[in-house]
Formats: sequence, structure tokens, C-alpha cells
Amino acid sequence: MADPSFDVVSKVDRQEVDNALNQAAKELSNRFDFRGTGTEVSWAGEEAIAFQSETEERCRAAIEVFQEKLIKRGISMKAFEIGDPAVSGKVFKVTGTLVQGITSEKAKEIAKRIRDEAPKGVQAQIQGDQLRVSGKKKDHLQEVIALLKGADFGIALQFTNYR
Repeated sequence: MADPSFDVVSKVDRQEVDNALNQAAKELSNRFDFRGTGTEVSWAGEEAIAFQSETEERCRAAIEVFQEKLIKRGISMKAFEIGDPAVSGKVFKVTGTLVQGITSEKAKEIAKRIRDEAPKGVQAQIQGDQLRVSGKKKDHLQEVIALLKGADFGIALQFTNYR
């Protein structure tokens, strides 16, 4: 029988993001303080979300509305990166991106943390944009999950395929 293992991934449920985007767009169209400001939120590609408004403060407020909807749907703010609104013609525009996958540098950092602080007999292997953590005992793996949840790596981590 194989050793118990789990995968450490950084993925976002696109359907949940789409639901949050639709809720934010509906709220922006209905709220009194956004009427007549040309404020919009929409997809700008596979992993990008575009915000636009006639004023910078309404653009920032639209971003906050969208972030509130993401939080309500259980999506970490670490999975959404956005810059500052910039003027483009007569409107302010900004594009935010969804961060998915673990970069090789972050994977090495996580693997090093597991090597240094996890119980003996636990190994972490980098497999593309995720890590496979395995060990002799399930209790050790649960300690590793607690260790990783307590650490801040700057990305949203999920734990899948726990066997």
C-alpha cells in the first residue's frame, strides 16, 4: 500500500469568480452612488477582470464591491492581484488578474519549510504547479497542513487528494 499523501495547489474556482463578478455587476447597476458614473466590471480574458469608471474613486469602489463578493464566496484575496486605476481617455481603467498555480520559487520555498519544520519521514515533491506531500503517518501529514496554513507564502493554498 502506498504512503498517505496530499497535494498542495493554488487554484481558484472559476465558476465562483464568475458568480462574484455577476453579483458585483448587478450591484453596480443597482446602487444609487454608481448611477451615471459609467462604472462597469467584466471579464477581460481567461484570467483577467476589467474595471472601468468615469472617476477614480468610483473605480476603486467597484473593486471593493467585487472583492467583497469574492470574500463572501470563499475566495482568498491572495488569489486576486490588482493595480491602481489609470486614466485612459475619459475613463479610469484597471485590470485585475487571478493568480493560479504555484511558481517554482514558491514551490521551493514551501518544500524547504516542510523539510525544515515538518516531522521526520515527510517528503515534498514539486510536480509542475503543485506539490505532492507524502509521509508514513496521516498524523504527520495533518501537522504539515497545519504548518502550511499557519505560514504566509503570499499565495492562496488549498490541500487536495488527501489519501
